[in-house]
Amino acid sequence: MALVLQVAQVVAPVFLLAAIGFGWVRQGLHYDVEFVTRLAMTLSIPCLIFMALVRSDVDPRLLRDTVLAALVAYLVVGLAIWAMVRGLGLDMATYWAPLTFGNTGNLGLPLALFAFGQAGFDFAVVIFAVMAIISFTFGVWVVAGGGNPVTAIREPLVWGTILGSLFLALGWTVPEWLGHAIDLVGQMAIPLMLITLGVAIARLQPRALGRAFWLCLAKLAICTAVPLAVGLAFGLPRLTLGVLVLQIATPVAVTSYMLAAKYRARPDEVAGLVVVSTLMAVPGIPLLLGFFV
Repeated sequence: MALVLQVAQVVAPVFLLAAIGFGWVRQGLHYDVEFVTRLAMTLSIPCLIFMALVRSDVDPRLLRDTVLAALVAYLVVGLAIWAMVRGLGLDMATYWAPLTFGNTGNLGLPLALFAFGQAGFDFAVVIFAVMAIISFTFGVWVVAGGGNPVTAIREPLVWGTILGSLFLALGWTVPEWLGHAIDLVGQMAIPLMLITLGVAIARLQPRALGRAFWLCLAKLAICTAVPLAVGLAFGLPRLTLGVLVLQIATPVAVTSYMLAAKYRARPDEVAGLVVVSTLMAVPGIPLLLGFFV
């Protein structure tokens, strides 16, 4: 019973904030998802990542192992999803990226913070950064059906990660007054992302829910088993292993729907993946956390 209550306390703030966004839309109130998402992705999240890395006191070797484990895990997950989508004869531009990359931003970061504290959050930020760089390069290239993935280097999120890693590696710090200012901007990210998640889900018009159910079930199995196996192979400590599994096993991200809409990659079907995988996360995430919390 104590474990159940502990897990409930972890997930309750996450779903409560998402419910606020959901209720906001249901009341007919205006919410500019595109503006808020742009604000978060270009300003708030890069600041959050930068300060988390600057102030991290994680062992550099463990940090290196975490980055490598995340890279290997995403590589294996990506190959497995690619084979599954190809084998089922589905459209790669529509299904590969949503099934490979989870909602590590809107959902994964808050859950890591609430479940594992600041230490877990530091690792979650690193894993999120790895995912974001892959997603905004090769992932966008797949969804768009071509193009130059190198253009992702212009993303502020990528530069926040690079600069934060540089400061961490060299032991640099920022002036206290500047750090407080960047902190304030970064602190917007988590509540904004969670409320926006609820808003976006309330507006989705999903299709092909039957197929989405089985695809999301396969995603959950692959994205749980692979990081668990990779993390154990790298000898990651329990906390770091839990964060790695949690981050990669998160449901389909709303940003996947937005990218599908932008590049006309059957957004209604991606919306079905978002809705079904998020509903699966309601019982699934507490069960997953129960093994690590």
